[in-house]
Amino acid sequence: MSRFLIGLGLAILLLGLLWPVLTRLGLGRLPGDILIRREGFTFYFPLTTGLLLSLVLSLILWLIRR
Repeated sequence: MSRFLIGLGLAILLLGLLWPVLTRLGLGRLPGDILIRREGFTFYFPLTTGLLLSLVLSLILWLIRR
Protein backbone atom coordinates (compact mmCIF):
# COMPACT_ATOMS: atom_id res chain seq x y z
CA MET A 1 0.00 0.00 0.00
CA SER A 2 2.81 2.42 0.81
CA ARG A 3 4.49 1.79 -2.56
CA PHE A 4 1.20 2.60 -4.28
CA LEU A 5 0.80 5.87 -2.38
CA ILE A 6 4.39 6.90 -3.12
CA GLY A 7 3.88 6.09 -6.81
CA LEU A 8 0.62 8.02 -6.87
CA GLY A 9 2.28 11.02 -5.23
CA LEU A 10 5.11 10.95 -7.76
CA ALA A 11 2.63 10.69 -10.63
CA ILE A 12 0.70 13.72 -9.34
CA LEU A 13 3.95 15.64 -8.94
CA LEU A 14 5.02 14.76 -12.48
CA LEU A 15 1.63 15.77 -13.86
CA GLY A 16 1.86 19.09 -12.03
CA LEU A 17 5.32 19.77 -13.41
CA LEU A 18 4.26 18.86 -16.94
CA TRP A 19 0.97 20.79 -16.85
CA PRO A 20 2.31 23.86 -18.75
CA VAL A 21 3.51 21.57 -21.54
CA LEU A 22 0.21 19.67 -21.61
CA THR A 23 -1.84 22.86 -21.92
CA ARG A 24 0.17 23.83 -25.02
CA LEU A 25 -0.89 20.53 -26.59
CA GLY A 26 -4.55 21.47 -26.14
CA LEU A 27 -5.14 19.24 -23.14
CA GLY A 28 -7.40 21.12 -20.78
CA ARG A 29 -9.40 22.91 -23.49
CA LEU A 30 -11.23 19.97 -25.00
CA PRO A 31 -14.85 20.06 -26.19
CA GLY A 32 -17.01 19.05 -23.25
CA ASP A 33 -14.97 20.95 -20.66
CA ILE A 34 -17.24 23.35 -18.79
CA LEU A 35 -16.24 27.01 -18.66
CA ILE A 36 -18.49 29.67 -17.13
CA ARG A 37 -17.31 33.28 -17.13
CA ARG A 38 -19.14 36.01 -15.26
CA GLU A 39 -18.03 39.40 -14.08
CA GLY A 40 -15.45 38.78 -11.34
CA PHE A 41 -15.98 35.00 -11.47
CA THR A 42 -14.66 32.14 -13.59
CA PHE A 43 -15.62 28.49 -13.14
CA TYR A 44 -13.75 25.82 -15.08
CA PHE A 45 -14.52 22.11 -14.81
CA PRO A 46 -12.40 19.93 -17.13
CA LEU A 47 -14.94 17.11 -17.54
CA THR A 48 -13.70 15.69 -20.85
CA THR A 49 -10.05 16.17 -19.91
CA GLY A 50 -10.61 14.32 -16.63
CA LEU A 51 -12.37 11.44 -18.37
CA LEU A 52 -9.61 11.18 -20.97
CA LEU A 53 -6.85 11.21 -18.35
CA SER A 54 -8.72 8.62 -16.29
CA LEU A 55 -9.04 6.35 -19.30
CA VAL A 56 -5.35 6.67 -20.20
CA LEU A 57 -4.19 6.10 -16.60
CA SER A 58 -6.52 3.10 -16.23
CA LEU A 59 -5.11 1.59 -19.42
CA ILE A 60 -1.53 2.15 -18.26
CA LEU A 61 -2.19 0.62 -14.84
CA TRP A 62 -4.00 -2.32 -16.44
CA LEU A 63 -1.01 -2.98 -18.72
CA ILE A 64 1.43 -2.74 -15.80
CA ARG A 65 -0.52 -5.23 -13.69
CA ARG A 66 -0.74 -7.77 -16.52
